[in-house]
Amino acid sequence: MTNVNVAVVFYSMGGTNYQLAQWAEAGATEAGAEVRVLKVQELAPQSVIEGNEAWKATVEATKDVPVATSEDLEWADAIIFSVPTRFGNMPSQMKQFLDIQGGLWASGKTVNKVVSAMTSAQNPHGGQEATLLSLYTSMMHWGAIIATPGYTDPVLFGAGGNPYGTSVTVGQDGKMIEDVQAAVKHQAKRTVTVAEWVKKGNA
Repeated sequence: MTNVNVAVVFYSMGGTNYQLAQWAEAGATEAGAEVRVLKVQELAPQSVIEGNEAWKATVEATKDVPVATSEDLEWADAIIFSVPTRFGNMPSQMKQFLDIQGGLWASGKTVNKVVSAMTSAQNPHGGQEATLLSLYTSMMHWGAIIATPGYTDPVLFGAGGNPYGTSVTVGQDGKMIEDVQAAVKHQAKRTVTVAEWVKKGNA
């Protein structure tokens, strides 16, 4: 097996996307990859975070998770993103992380990275697909290879059947409504498999 390096890069305010990232890590590891779980830099003022208990708890829970860097992206053969939906777009924290990768992009180091993405929102039609497409648009500019789950496994239907990437609805209680753990792991394994093909093809 070709050793595939996977960066799981997430932004999480209420903990959902951190959990998705951990499931992706488990799936990619089961597929034989070396995995780094990384968060993007928080941009919100501390005073705003302090006023939201769930947000504060997530910041505390992820305090030891390394902040993603350009070096991590360069190291990775595959990148799995996990972000919440913000008005049908990725959050500004993730957008800034992508926006500061101009040096990596200009030197051709984003070309042929295999990428996949996951998301969450507070209702089933809260912009999940649009959020994933907003992220994939940037990936097209990178020359990356987008590996969506499509309908490659029946497990996806139990998770809501989003072919763009696993998406989950989060109720007012902060808990996930659909059971997406198996879908996330399948998506991560598929991403590793495609990265393996690309790596072997370039060898």
